[in-house]
Amino acid sequence: MRKQVDVLTMSATPIPRTLHMSLVGLRDMSVIETPPKDRIAIQTVVANWDDKLIQSAIEQELDRGGQVYFVHNRVDTIWEIAAKLQELAPRSRVLVGHGQMGEGELEKVMLKFMHHEADILVATTIIENGLDIPLCNTILINRAERLGLSELISCVGGWGDRTDGPMRTCCCLRRSS
Repeated sequence: MRKQVDVLTMSATPIPRTLHMSLVGLRDMSVIETPPKDRIAIQTVVANWDDKLIQSAIEQELDRGGQVYFVHNRVDTIWEIAAKLQELAPRSRVLVGHGQMGEGELEKVMLKFMHHEADILVATTIIENGLDIPLCNTILINRAERLGLSELISCVGGWGDRTDGPMRTCCCLRRSS
């Protein structure tokens, strides 16, 4: 019976088990590399922490009137990162949002960002459940190597689903060695 049964598994993003099975030859995998019609490409950069690179990405986005998500998934140091970003981009308005905030406080932060009362939102991966912010065209993910594949996909996936506006930029930052 096994030789007569075909299995078709479809996924927008291969889950790790399926990906592993295909890599070791237990399962065939076909990849559709053509993006959906009218989908705008996402420019992705993987780099070590570099003040000049971060400053350039932020300034470029601010110059075109846009906003920036900065993902830092450590609540204990999130305010230090926000201060560093403020130092790198002094003309920017920076907000912080994370899951340990009270519901009302977090809602206020998100609404301020949504209404463009801030230029940079420094947040934990809580943004993966987030709002579509049309002006937010750049996402910087600090210490991306500490995030799981599903967290990275969730952070970038919903944010990158756009068919209009400028090209989106994603920069995954690693700790400098």
